[in-house]
Formats: sequence, C-alpha cells, structure tokens
Amino acid sequence: MSNPFLDNKWKHRLDAIPFHLIKTEHYMPAVEATLQIARDNIDKIRNSKEEATFENTILEMDFAGEELDYVTSVYYNLLGAESDNEFKALAQKISPMLAEFGSSIMTDEAIFARVKKVYEDECVNKPKPEPDFGDKQKMLACERYRYTERIYNSFIRNGAMLSPDGKKKLTEIDMELSTLSPKFSDNVLAATNAWELHLTDPKEVEGIPENALNGAAYRAKQKNKEGGWLFNLQAPNLIPVLTYCKNRSIRETAQKAYASRAFNDEFDNQGNIKRILELRAERAALLGYQTHAHYVLEERMAQNPEEAMDFLEKIYAVAYPAARAELEEVKAFANEMDGITDFMPWDYNYYSTKLKEKKFRFDPEQLRPWFKLENVFEGLFLVAKKIYGITLKQVTDVPVYHKDVTTWEVYDEKDAFLGLIYLDMFPRETKRGGAWMNALVGQGLYSDGMKRPHVVNVASLTPSTDEQPSLLRMDEVRTIFHEFGHALHGLLSDCTYKSLAGPSVLWDFVELPSQIMENWLLEKEALNLFAKHYQTGEPLPDELLDKVLAARNYMAANANLGQLRYAMLDFAWHLEDPKNIDSVNDFENKTVERFSLLPQTPGSSISCSFAHIFAGGYSAGYYSYKWAEALEADAWSLIKEKGIFNQEVTYAFRDIILSKGNSVHPMDLFVAFRGRQPDPDALLKRDGLI
Repeated sequence: MSNPFLDNKWKHRLDAIPFHLIKTEHYMPAVEATLQIARDNIDKIRNSKEEATFENTILEMDFAGEELDYVTSVYYNLLGAESDNEFKALAQKISPMLAEFGSSIMTDEAIFARVKKVYEDECVNKPKPEPDFGDKQKMLACERYRYTERIYNSFIRNGAMLSPDGKKKLTEIDMELSTLSPKFSDNVLAATNAWELHLTDPKEVEGIPENALNGAAYRAKQKNKEGGWLFNLQAPNLIPVLTYCKNRSIRETAQKAYASRAFNDEFDNQGNIKRILELRAERAALLGYQTHAHYVLEERMAQNPEEAMDFLEKIYAVAYPAARAELEEVKAFANEMDGITDFMPWDYNYYSTKLKEKKFRFDPEQLRPWFKLENVFEGLFLVAKKIYGITLKQVTDVPVYHKDVTTWEVYDEKDAFLGLIYLDMFPRETKRGGAWMNALVGQGLYSDGMKRPHVVNVASLTPSTDEQPSLLRMDEVRTIFHEFGHALHGLLSDCTYKSLAGPSVLWDFVELPSQIMENWLLEKEALNLFAKHYQTGEPLPDELLDKVLAARNYMAANANLGQLRYAMLDFAWHLEDPKNIDSVNDFENKTVERFSLLPQTPGSSISCSFAHIFAGGYSAGYYSYKWAEALEADAWSLIKEKGIFNQEVTYAFRDIILSKGNSVHPMDLFVAFRGRQPDPDALLKRDGLI
C-alpha cells in the first residue's frame, strides 16, 4: 500500500502536506518507519569517532528526527482539529513510542558526553555573546550560544544525570504521562458532545437573539429533530443561552451541564487528574526538584512559583475588592429588575449584560451584522499589512483536511514568501473546543536547507446557516485577532535553528504577540477599515463604536479575578503533594474559595475540563496569560503613544519581538523594544483598576 508519508511521490510548489492522500491507516506505518530512521541517525551521532562539535552533534541531533517530526506534527494537529475515535485511539500507541524515544536520547550517556563537550566549548570556555540587533553575525552567535545552552539544560532536566534505575523510572513515567493527556482531552470532548438541549416552546428561548436561534434551528434540522431549537455546549451555541435566555431554569440547566463536563459521569477525569499529578510530582522529585511547579518555573521569565504567585497576588489585592463591588451592582440590578435574591452563577452573564445595556445603551449582539467572518479576516489582513507590511493571498491548490479550511500564502513588503497559513474556524464534533495556533512546519534550518513555516489557526466560531452568513460576536473577533497574533509569531520568525524559532519561547512570554494583536480591535482607526454591515456595506456608526469603547473596561475586575482563579488553581495542584489530595472536588473548592464571589455551581468541576493544564502545555503555567498581558499592556502603551499604524514602532516590534523567537532571553527582547524594564502596573492601569 502506498503511504504518502513515505513514498514522496506527491510534489507541491510549497511542499504542502498532502492531506487529500493521508488516511488513518497511514500513520502507524509512517511513525514506525520514521522512528527507525531517527534511531539510526542518533546511532550515527553516538558512534561517531569525530570530536564532538556544534555541527556534528547539536545540529545533527536537530536533523535526526525530521521525518518523524513531520509525521507526528500532522497527527497531533489533526488529533485536536479533525479526529474520530479510531484516529484518537492511535495516540495511546504513538505517544508512548515517542516518549520512550525522547527519553532514550536524553538518558544516553554517550550522547550526553558529546553534548556536554560542545556545551563546554561553546558556553563555558567562551564569553557569552551580547545581542546586537543590527548585526546578523552577532545575533547568529547569540542564537548558537542559546541553542547549545538549552540543549544541554534539556538533557539535565530530562534525566541525563540520573542513575540507570532512575533513568528507567523516568522513561516509564514519561511514557505513562504521554497517554494520559490525550485521554483527558478525549473525555472533555466526549462530554461536550454528549449533551444536547432540544427546545420547542418559544417561551423557553425568549430573549435569545435571532442569530443564535437561527443557528439552533439549523442544528435541529441537521440532527433530524422535529422543529424547535437544538443547543449544545460548544461556545457559539452556549454563550447566547447563558447571556440572553430570559428563562432562568434553562440558563441553570446549560450552566450546570457545561460546568460538570467530565466530572462524575461516564467521561470522568478525576482519576486521570490524580494520576497525572502523582506522575508529575514523582518526576520532579526524581530530578531533584521540590515540586512540578518548581521544575517548570525554572525555565520561565518568572523563574520560580513564588515570584509568579507574588505577581498574581498583587493583581488580586486590587482586583478582588473591585470585582466584589462590580458584582454587588449586578446583584442589586437583578433584584431590582426581576426580584432575584438568590443570585447564582447562571445569572451572572445574563444580568451583567442587561446592566451593560442600561449603563452604556449597548448590547454586544448589535455588533454582529458588522462582523461578518469574511469581512473580519479582510480587515485583519489589512491591519497586518499596515503594521507589519505583510500581504495574504488565498490559494486553492493546497490540500486541506476539512472542507471548512482555507489556505493563504503570506508575503512581506518586498514580496518575499513568508509562509502558509491554514484557517479552520468553525466547530464540529471531531474538533476539540477552544482556539489555538500550531505549526505544521516550523521555520528554520533543515538538513536540506532553510524552510519557511506552515501554520494553522483553529477556532470554534459562530458558523453560517442556510439562511445567513457567519456573523460574529465581538469576543469571537477578538479570538481571531489573538490567534492570528500567534500565527504572526510563527510566520515572521527569522531564526536559524528551528527549535528556537517562532513561538518556541519561554512560556510566560508566548502570549505577548497574541494578546497585543487584540488591541487594534478596539481602535477606531482599525475598526473603520473593516466593520461594514454585511447587507448594506455601511460602516459601524460612530455612536455604536463610542459605546463599545466606553464599555471596554466594564466588569474588568471580575475578568481579572476569573483568570487569577484558574492560575492559582493550577499552582495549587502542582505545589501540593498529591498524596495529601483525597478528593479532587474538595481540593478545588477549597483552593478557589477566595476567588469566588458566587456560590459554587452544584456538581461542577473546573479541573475535570481544565485541558490547558492537564492536556495542554500550561501545567504550572496558566499564570502566563496574566504575566504576558502585563508585558503586552506596557508594550502597547508605546505603540499607542507613537501611533497604532506608525511603522517605525510596529516594525520594531516585528523585528525585535516577533522575528527573534527564543534566540535571546525574552527580557532582553522586551527591553530592546521598550527601552526599559516592564512597568509592573501597566496591566492594572490599562484595565482602569488603578
């Protein structure tokens, strides 16, 4: 049987992935074959009689697994974006194979001896090069130094110094952990897909906007329901119910269903959580760290959990009293409006939105007609052209993995090819919830030369129906800008070594490029470029735009408190000895109590669907959103001061922050752009809290 991963018969002008040829049965043979190639390449490095150098050891290790990386990159991208049960099941085979292979390299004494020799030659016996952003040779020296240093440290952090028994134990831990994250994610998706609410009485859907009802009616028709409206737990369907449905019991039903996903049901994640925590703690202890959090934070800007939590506590001290005052105002309004005296979580979105309408004479649903999906992307690309000089051109000859996916070539101001981006924007049962950016092909040096990146943006936005196009909420447009910021970090990367390129930065820096893109969305100059009524073409009225801008900090303290709740829960899980945790629910409730202004939703669990920390890369790192947001608020203040389309400052952000990846420590990058250390109060100032 021909295998498109192995036969190399299909050629494309961009070396695009032949998604149209790849079938589920191709993955295991391709993984097995390319894994053997990678092993053979590692054996050549191990058995080399030549003295270890950067070129014959560090670089050759980077090249060793190229074919394997290609196959697994495609697999893991589709695992989140387009996978059925048969496809998902492969993760339980592939993940431990990769974990064992990775561990076998990191614990190999001969390989480590060569790496250590290069590290001593390049980093110990030579002075550390200082960055000079105007000198390519000096920047290459910085990149070479940092790459060598990080490779050496990764060996230390992954068991190179352990005893043979310790190495064996570490490999076993890594192999088991590699199977638990996909299990956790699968359970969340299955629990999300399992719940539906079919309503047929118009009184039950009173208040829900027409756009959302049209979508729910369309779903009911697709699922062969007899009329009415079908709602599920995907964000475009759930949020209008929680925000606008006048029927309190319907809101309660939907809220409880969402909050209880994968908790005390057939997809229960409590066992997975406990085992993941046990293994992470055991792994950290084996490597000589106090906790998993201390292990993770060693390679972050924050450096240790204490510094990160101190940062969060400073926000808490300001945000908590302000959030309590915000909520009291909403509760008083709910009482005045509908006599609500037992204000509950399923009342928050509804009454805070009603109060927002009253205070600002503005309902976010009013904006949908001006945010047609295609117009939003047209505007986003225009904004990107004005700030970074890039152009996007849609192409139709690139194979895609689903009919909803579109593909775009990206060029710089000199018409040089920067990369390819896939856009996958609508929910489906084969896609996990949320939004993300991934690289299918990373930028940088390969064995056959330099390559430009192929990246993908994935989201679950309001889809079109048979009666109307996709019309988005403001927060959905913000998601598009955010994820495109991540994509730009990949596309504008200009590094030599792919392991340092694009978003491969310290985790508490990675959200800076994405979060800063959101700012253009709330600027008149930018909105006027694309906010056109989908039927009439009329621009967004100044009166409505002024209301949007006036309400930008509405309930900002509660938004901050919500993020703090997640970040501190993450730290609590990864600082506590798992042996002391009997009940997942009790531990969570005790932890989040000081961040909760409302009663806990009965039967709910944050942790059982907290995929960021149990199935993603954010374990002991969820604080990164707030950390990077503080950097972003400070960086944006300079762009705002100079002019949001002033290319002198936006090109500086592109050239210093976006293009340099992890070639220089992120604090050095930030200082080079901003001209000073970050302002610790920038975030609170921007949110109107100080």
